Amino acid sequence: MKTRNFIILSILVTNVAMAQLKKVDYKDNAQILSGFSAVPKKALGNKPGVLILPAWKGVDEHSKEIATKLADMGYYAFVADIYGADKRPKDTKEAGEKSGYYKTNIKEYQNRISLALAELVKQGANADNVVVIGYCFGGTGALEAARVNMKVRGVVSFHGGLGKDASREISAIQPKVLVLHGADDPYISEKEIKDFQNEMRAAKADWQMNYYADAVHAFTEKSAGNDNSKGAAYNELADKRSWEAMKLFFNEVLK
Repeated sequence: MKTRNFIILSILVTNVAMAQLKKVDYKDNAQILSGFSAVPKKALGNKPGVLILPAWKGVDEHSKEIATKLADMGYYAFVADIYGADKRPKDTKEAGEKSGYYKTNIKEYQNRISLALAELVKQGANADNVVVIGYCFGGTGALEAARVNMKVRGVVSFHGGLGKDASREISAIQPKVLVLHGADDPYISEKEIKDFQNEMRAAKADWQMNYYADAVHAFTEKSAGNDNSKGAAYNELADKRSWEAMKLFFNEVLK
């Protein structure tokens, strides 16, 4: 009987967490975007919000899982749709093309992030108490939110791209910046890291960069497998450590 009750309780707890997640349609002119909102059962004081920018394949199970996890911690969370409801990549080739387009047409990327921020606030988050986090391609977006001083208190990049067009002017950065980086990530060159760090210094940013040993690209993504030789792989320890680093950052920057 105890075992049966435990199973029923586990199912009920899982259902409660998943029930917090709902699809939210919004627009960029004629383009319909479909993000996901996770509203906490009991919000933390001053209603902090977290905007989640997904990896290069767009809205995925990982980003939705992060949203529900954050909502269970008391944060309002919203998963942004950068590409559009009818423009999700079908495979890695398309994902590369679409993410590459937004990296090149950076103002369009910034605009889609701004629209998602507005939706996060509509769901109940305090507009003055928001952070942006992003994974891989989304990590690049999180840094872009800081570079143009969107109305956020801080940004967190998980195994994200660090570079930007060298011709762009470096302006003072107001949001605090946390970069969580795989020490063996083959997709981010030493030059890109050095240029990013110099950019942060020139922008007089309040920034941190954590390296995780034996971690390559996509170290928070369980679906990436565990073969580091492929350049992208899950690393349980790096995943846990980076999550704890993010939580400490939230405690510092959010009201």
